[in-house]
Amino acid sequence: MNTPNIDEFDVKILRALQQDGRMSVQELAQTVGLSATPVSRRVKKLEDAGVIHGYSALIDETLLGFGVSVFVSVQLDKQVDEALAVFEASIKEFPEVVDCWLMTGNRDYLLRIATRGLADFEQFMTGKLTKIPGVASLESSIPLRRVKSGLARTP
Repeated sequence: MNTPNIDEFDVKILRALQQDGRMSVQELAQTVGLSATPVSRRVKKLEDAGVIHGYSALIDETLLGFGVSVFVSVQLDKQVDEALAVFEASIKEFPEVVDCWLMTGNRDYLLRIATRGLADFEQFMTGKLTKIPGVASLESSIPLRRVKSGLARTP
């Protein structure tokens, strides 16, 4: 992977866009202290290099009724390509799974599940997650509160 050359202006652009991805090029230029044309070129360069790979809205899950997050560690019975592929394909079909990470250590995956409540989580766990072929064991943890949240680390 080639890491693009990123200077202090690129870092300012990235940080500003993290705060407000809808910021116009003119507003961005004023924020970082450059004119609009070089800022536009820099944003395009960051997009083309894959540093910026999309724009989205930050949504408050709680206000949409999904007030319970549960972290679930998953262990598969085998760590072979086919088992991983089956599990990952299944997980991609479940809207309750907000994040899924392949892990090192004694568990294979870490999931963050967002549901309306514990009863919905139980239904998801027993009705969907445990039915995926190859799942050997699950361990759930319920977070009490989020201490820090970030989208991505910048230099």
